[in-house]
Amino acid sequence: MLCESCGKKVATTYLKMVVGGRLKEYHLCADCAREKGYEDFLESWGLGSLLTGLIGKQERARDTLCCEKCGSTFEEISKTGKVGCANCYSVFREKLLPVIQRIHGTAKHVGKTPGGSALRVTEQPGPIVAVKSSPLEEKKRLLKEAVEAQNFERAAVLRDEIKELEENG
Repeated sequence: MLCESCGKKVATTYLKMVVGGRLKEYHLCADCAREKGYEDFLESWGLGSLLTGLIGKQERARDTLCCEKCGSTFEEISKTGKVGCANCYSVFREKLLPVIQRIHGTAKHVGKTPGGSALRVTEQPGPIVAVKSSPLEEKKRLLKEAVEAQNFERAAVLRDEIKELEENG
């Protein structure tokens, strides 16, 4: 659409005004809008810097790493102290490992019972894997369960098997 004022250039500024209860629309090119004083309209209201600020924030948001499953960012995790989901451990691995080491003293999680069904966070990139328990540790775990269940016959058999494993190494 051509400028309604000069009729030569493409209209880039569109004005809508209510005059006498009727809506009037004006289509002006950049030069005619500048001559009529509409060039700085957005700046006079502070909207130009507002729009630039919004666009700048969107660009920064795209640069921020976030979990594709839950949408958490490392900044949110560090503020709340809570990880959004299990996938966050993979996404933020490099940032979480030093924090976990600082808090717990190690990056190896051993759980309630050392050597039980604990998970190990390895230093090399890779999956979090279950720690393999030795036959001796497994027998000790089963012995504890048998005693708690008051299955003393089973506990006696397990006790003997544990002694044999300890003696044979």
